[in-house]
Amino acid sequence: MPDYRKTPEALARLTPEQFRVTQQNGTERPFDNAFNDHHEPGLYVDVVSGEPLFTSLDKFDGHCGWPSFSRPAEPAHVLEKRDMSHGMIRTEVRSSHGDSHLGHVFPDGPRETGGLRYCINSASLRFVPLDALEREGYGDYCKLFDTTKEAHR
Repeated sequence: MPDYRKTPEALARLTPEQFRVTQQNGTERPFDNAFNDHHEPGLYVDVVSGEPLFTSLDKFDGHCGWPSFSRPAEPAHVLEKRDMSHGMIRTEVRSSHGDSHLGHVFPDGPRETGGLRYCINSASLRFVPLDALEREGYGDYCKLFDTTKEAHR
């Protein structure tokens, strides 16, 4: 397994917004972020550790202002944690290796894919385009894109 770690060097590369979101449990502004309206095929990885989190195949318009995914690419890389902040009870999602705050998961996603909506901050993600997967060490994920979305998994 690759060594996905939170290193001081990785933290030093973060923008102030990425640091606030991933390390201080922040939330970026809805509709004003990099990946809400992003439709290119590829893989979304943790901006801190590089661990694979979501694919464009599972991305959908959740009408919430943040990128929405129906399921993780690697379930073991996305941890769920009870979040009682801000006077609400929600389920926070964090990356398992980088321990980055990603966003929250809600039970109002597409029924045909399990009914979940992973509402994720763009600031916690780095996008790896399909044509760069092999070059950046994510070649195993290329096979997911060899089929149509309907046949995915």
